Amino acid sequence: KYIRPQDPMFRDCEVKIESDQRYWPFFKNVIGVIDGTHIPCIVSPVEQARFIGRKCIPTQNIMVVCDWSICFTFVLAGWEGSAHDARVFDHALINANLNFPHPLPGFFYINIHDL
Repeated sequence: KYIRPQDPMFRDCEVKIESDQRYWPFFKNVIGVIDGTHIPCIVSPVEQARFIGRKCIPTQNIMVVCDWSICFTFVLAGWEGSAHDARVFDHALINANLNFPHPLPGFFYINIHDL
């Protein structure tokens, strides 16, 4: 309800991109940025092994999508820390009930690490 794109059809280019020659036309069809992060969590000892990844402590892998105004447009939390970011992203894409804001043809998201 609260975390969603302001314009779900992504009709307008972000003014910050359009008005800055450093970004235009390179980012003209980029509608947002996707990144994952690991947040420490507490889980039962039975489930703990799945949640321990490279951080060596139990974590949740959380994927977020932000627009150019740095507003969250999608959040997917609860994945075990050992889950790869690509697996979490794939899950968001194929599960319609999660309401992932799919871009229109010709538009795309970028990964923050690609900047």
